[in-house]
Amino acid sequence: MNTAWPSRFGVTLEGRETLAEIPALAQAAEAAGAGTFWVASHLYLRDPITIAHVALQATRHMRVALMAMSPYAMHPVHLAMAAAALAELHPGRVVLCLGAGAPADREAAALAAPHPAAALREAILLCRGLFAGEAVKLEGQVFSAPGLRGLVGGAVAIPIILAATRPAMLRVAGRHADGVLLSGGSSGAYIRQCLDVVGEAAQGRSVARISLVYAAPVPPGADRAALLGPVRRRLAFVLRGAHHAPNLAAAGTLLDQARLWALTQAGEWDAAMALITPDVIARHAVAGEPSELAAACATLHEAGLDEIALATLQTPAAMTAALTGARA
Repeated sequence: MNTAWPSRFGVTLEGRETLAEIPALAQAAEAAGAGTFWVASHLYLRDPITIAHVALQATRHMRVALMAMSPYAMHPVHLAMAAAALAELHPGRVVLCLGAGAPADREAAALAAPHPAAALREAILLCRGLFAGEAVKLEGQVFSAPGLRGLVGGAVAIPIILAATRPAMLRVAGRHADGVLLSGGSSGAYIRQCLDVVGEAAQGRSVARISLVYAAPVPPGADRAALLGPVRRRLAFVLRGAHHAPNLAAAGTLLDQARLWALTQAGEWDAAMALITPDVIARHAVAGEPSELAAACATLHEAGLDEIALATLQTPAAMTAALTGARA
C-alpha cells in the first residue's frame, strides 16, 4: 500500500451521489492517481460514513477522508468511534476531518454552535486521545470527558484535519491538528495568507496543507461554457459569503458580493452565475484544457499546498480527465 500522505491530489464528493455510483467514482479516482477521496458531510444529504465504507471497499490503496464532520451534529466520541471502526477494516486508509459545519445545515437542524474555536480544539483533543488508546480526561468549554473509558480496540493511526477559514480556526489547526483544509474558492494569494497563519501557530510542527479546489476539465473543442457551469454555480454560492471578502481582496477580484447574495437567495441562478466571469474562475478555481489545469494546480502547489482536493467532478470520466490534466 502507498502510505505517502498527504498526496499531491485528491477528489471530493458532496454526498448527492447515489451509493450505487460510489464504487465507480472511487475506482476512477484511484486509477487516475488521487491519494485521498474526500467525502463531504452535509446534513440531509447521504451519510458520509456509509459512503466512506463503500469507497474503501471498492478501492485498494487510496485513503478516504470524512469531511468535515461537525462535533455539533455528532459528539466527538461518536466521531472517533466511526473513524476507528472504518480503520479497523482498512488500516492506514482513514482520515478524519473536523469542522464547525455549514451554517445553513446547522440552522436547518436547529443546532447551536457555541464557542467554535474552543469546540473544535476540544474535539481534536478528544479524538486524538481516543485514537491513541487512552481514556481521555478533558474539561472544556463545550465538550468534557471524565477519563472513564477509551475506545474498544486500542490505538489506531488516523490523521485529524481541521477545515478552517477564519484566523481563529486557522490557529487551532496550526496548534492542534495534523492538517488544515482550506475552503473551496480560495485564491492562491489567499491560500498563502491562510497558510502563514497556520505556520505561525504551528511553531515548526508538521501540519498537512490541503485545499478544496473547484475543478472543471474542458477537452479541446468541447463546449467550454457548458462544462464550466457547475464551477460557476458553486463559486456563486461560496463567494457570496461575507467571510470570503478577504479572499477576494487578496486575489484582486472585483465581485459584487451583496448582489451575488441577493440573486442566489432569490433563486436567480442564471443571473448569479453571470457574475462569475472567466477572470473570477481563473483566480478561484481550476478549469480548462489539460495545460490550463496543470498550470493552475502548479500555482496552487507553489502557494504552499501539499494536496489539492478537486471538487465538482460528477462522473468517473470527469475525475479521470481532471486528475490526468492536473498531474501533467
